[in-house]
Amino acid sequence: MLYPAFLAAAVLLVGCGRALSTPTNTRTSASPDEAFACVRKQLGELGYKTTSYDVAEHRINATKVDSKSRRADTQFRRMLEKLDVDVSAEADGQTSIVALPRTFAEYTTQRGPTEEQERPSKAVLADAEQLLERCRS
Repeated sequence: MLYPAFLAAAVLLVGCGRALSTPTNTRTSASPDEAFACVRKQLGELGYKTTSYDVAEHRINATKVDSKSRRADTQFRRMLEKLDVDVSAEADGQTSIVALPRTFAEYTTQRGPTEEQERPSKAVLADAEQLLERCRS
């Protein structure tokens, strides 16, 4: 009898875990290559540093360090704003741009630097919207 209760709890936890960040998206008439080039350029202008990118799959990950945030925790180092962007061609000839904004708190632990995901900050949400707006045309 105890097994179904554990299974239900596990399903509930997995379902609630994805609520931390929600992707935002837009569509454009530009080709996937043009949209990807725009995303790469705009990420730099917004102050993000590219951490990885895949030209063939039109994916890019970028991080911006927020060293101004402070916490009353001796292990706290800084906040990291991350944007994961996917550009893909749609069947109707349009190009889709999907941005996933995320925020992480970085701590110094005995294991070394450790990131803990939090709800996306207002700054990274605004950056994602601004990125999509600039690359929409």
